[in-house]
Amino acid sequence: MNHQTMPGYLPQWAHLFLLSPLVAALVGCASGPDYQRPESPSVTGFTTATLPAKTAASPGVHGASQQFAVQPVPAEWWKTLQSDKLTRLIDQALVASPTLAAAQATLRQAQQNYAASSGSTELPQVNAKLGAQRLGTNNTAAGLTGGDRTYDLYNATVAVSYDLDLAGGNRRALEALTAQVNYQSYQLEGARLTLAANLVLTAIMQAQLNAQIQVTETILQQQAEQLALTRKRLELGAGSQLDVLALQTQMTQTQAGLPVIQNRREQTRHLLAVLAGLAPGDARVPNFELTDLSLPSALPVSVPSELLRRRPDVRAAEALLQAASAQYGVAIAKLYPQLTLTANLGSQALTTASLFGAGSLIWSLGGQLVQPLFNAGLKANTRATEAGLDAAQANYQQTVLQSLRNVADVLRTVESDAKVQQSLESVTASAQESLRLVEQQYGLGAASYLQLLQSQQQAQQTLISVVELRARRLANTVTLYQAMGGGYTETLKSGQPG
Repeated sequence: MNHQTMPGYLPQWAHLFLLSPLVAALVGCASGPDYQRPESPSVTGFTTATLPAKTAASPGVHGASQQFAVQPVPAEWWKTLQSDKLTRLIDQALVASPTLAAAQATLRQAQQNYAASSGSTELPQVNAKLGAQRLGTNNTAAGLTGGDRTYDLYNATVAVSYDLDLAGGNRRALEALTAQVNYQSYQLEGARLTLAANLVLTAIMQAQLNAQIQVTETILQQQAEQLALTRKRLELGAGSQLDVLALQTQMTQTQAGLPVIQNRREQTRHLLAVLAGLAPGDARVPNFELTDLSLPSALPVSVPSELLRRRPDVRAAEALLQAASAQYGVAIAKLYPQLTLTANLGSQALTTASLFGAGSLIWSLGGQLVQPLFNAGLKANTRATEAGLDAAQANYQQTVLQSLRNVADVLRTVESDAKVQQSLESVTASAQESLRLVEQQYGLGAASYLQLLQSQQQAQQTLISVVELRARRLANTVTLYQAMGGGYTETLKSGQPG
């Protein structure tokens, strides 16, 4: 009986297609639970004590009060320092930095890895094949006449195969690759933020060192005048050799410290050049003074839940957590049936002229359902990926805690340094007032020139400490911008591989 001619009869291979929806229904959830984003921390603030509305204010440069404001960090936050040459340097760095170039290339690599895997798993695989063989048979060995016979066999075939992904392993594998793309995106965003922050902090350090060099040179000049005056007094019998030696020692110590500061300043210039993607000797690297930089009046502070959506390191840790969850799903899917369908259509003939002629058509349809029965390695692999998921969860939690601590430390430092600067500015004002009085007394003949030089030197020494605090106020602002995640890039919100 020819079953293929009976109405309603299905070939044997067609039962595979009828069976696949049933199998899919049985193992559709086999790849494990879908990824769920971690909940935000329940805390509403970064510190136990409530922050003041604004910092303490001080007279003088960079002493203005800064207000804590619930607002996002500007995209180009470095422009709040109001330095055109700093902005130009950062623009140069964002284009020419090898660090960013490497991060961008790594992101492209992750995107292409996703595209490659997506193309090979979501769509059928189609391959064309041309072949030719020269065959020989021995009719005598088979008890036939004709002896040896040699002939050619040609074939052309198009083969189609498709993995139905019943257990969702391919879907979870693509999810893992998507998470890797997102991870590299956040790594790139973090590299940009770190590069800009390092450039600004280095510029602030260079400005601080320039101010320290100026103050030190002034002190050195005053010490030289004081030493010359003391030697003159010794010649007149009004001084002592001990005073001369003490002043010489003090002046020598000041001279010894000056090259150290100058060397550090040159090193900051070299670092600025390299961060900007330039050679250390490039003349385009600017020189910064504290007066080139302004202290922003507002300090952006977001709530902890918003912070976690903006900081690149937290988002990167979350992407790794999602990748680990997807890999766990892939491992589970391997425990369940795998169904692959194949189809071949081609032609086979003894000559190339008749290769596509009548009667040369050949075809096949097939399916393969594989169910692991005993493979101890699969269970071990599942347990390993589950442990990796646990580790990723712990690493994410640790990153969140560290980010909250980072912001809390910076906020307290901003508040504390403003108070310290207020005290030091008061000390400096007192030293300047004392110097003014000594200058008046010297003009009236009531104070010696030596007393005048000592007052000048004391005023300059206090100024060194103030210069350091002014630079720290600027650096604290930059560090807070960085701790808050910098200027969040809108393109990262999509979470899709490009």
